[in-house]
Amino acid sequence: MEFFRKPYQSDVTQFINELKAKKPTLEAEQRAGRDLLWDKQLDRSAQAEYADARVPQSPYVYFSRPKAR
Repeated sequence: MEFFRKPYQSDVTQFINELKAKKPTLEAEQRAGRDLLWDKQLDRSAQAEYADARVPQSPYVYFSRPKAR
């Protein structure tokens, strides 16, 4: 009977579920990696200093301006 069929799962979903079953610490390791690379505290004062020190780029970078006399 068709009432008792399992819901469809793609191959990718099955692979991820098997991977999580084999290695239950996977999600914690992923979170630790994200913390290491992406979730960082920003120093707002340093960011403001970087923005203030930025030199605007000239509109045409391949043209050297003549020196002022």
